[in-house]
Amino acid sequence: MTGMMNLYSALWLVGLLLLSGCVNKSASEENDTLISGTISIAVDETFRPIMEEELQVFHALTPEATVHSVYCDEVEAMKLLLADDVRMAITTRQLTQQETAYFHARKFFPVSVKMATDGLALIVNKQNKDSLITVDRLKEIVTGKITEWKQLNPSSPLGKLQLVFDNPNSSTVHYVLDSICGGEPLAKDLKAQKTNPEVISYVARNPAALGVIGVNWIGNEADSTRLSFNDAVRIMAVSSEDSATVANSFKPYQAYLALNQYPLTRNVYVLLNDPKNGLPSGLTSFLTGFRGQRIILKSGLVPATAAVRIVDVKENED
Repeated sequence: MTGMMNLYSALWLVGLLLLSGCVNKSASEENDTLISGTISIAVDETFRPIMEEELQVFHALTPEATVHSVYCDEVEAMKLLLADDVRMAITTRQLTQQETAYFHARKFFPVSVKMATDGLALIVNKQNKDSLITVDRLKEIVTGKITEWKQLNPSSPLGKLQLVFDNPNSSTVHYVLDSICGGEPLAKDLKAQKTNPEVISYVARNPAALGVIGVNWIGNEADSTRLSFNDAVRIMAVSSEDSATVANSFKPYQAYLALNQYPLTRNVYVLLNDPKNGLPSGLTSFLTGFRGQRIILKSGLVPATAAVRIVDVKENED
């Protein structure tokens, strides 16, 4: 009998703790307003530099708000949003019809808000003198048809080409699959690092490497004009024509992203599932408002609403 009483007591205690947790959660949600409360958001790791700066300013302006960011790959970010573990995610894609139907079936009506225009950068080692490439040649590389640098440049001494991405589940890989591969699978021997900084580090150490990363990671922080890039690596110019020339190839400068002249561009979205119009909605308003868009403008990406100053950078390219 004593054993049964202990069991009942234990079950009662567990139930009490669970109930207490629910009460605390409800109280927390009641305190969640446009400018106060504590929330977690999921952020595609590609946009970590921008979001860290955005949140630093947001927290300074709204001292009663606390935003915890989960930096992860895009697949994980979508899982967290769909599981209602977060009510906001920063990604490079909108919800699919199936995902939207899933939310609607639960009486949720999420929205997607364009936040910026981003691009993918192709980076090579400083020793690599090849600086121009076409989208078609890039497709041949990522699908495994081109495996040697000599196939791109017969005089290249670099040997086997090492294709490097950040993460198999990243938005970078998804973009390449959807927008470049045209239904063909990726090359089997690509090298996946964990993060964008690791891709930069790998390329900087390996002369035969070709890295594919988000433009957000290649900016030169010492250059307020954003007309130069990270000097640890070389940035390739990309052409949408059949043959790449200096005249028809572009690097991912902000102006070329804005004018759609750089061919490897993509949008950045805030995916918002906030039926109570609380702190996630307040943060979204900040990100897409004047202050948030100014931060994006200074980062080198193209803001969704603020104007971009167009500067001719061709003469400054190496």
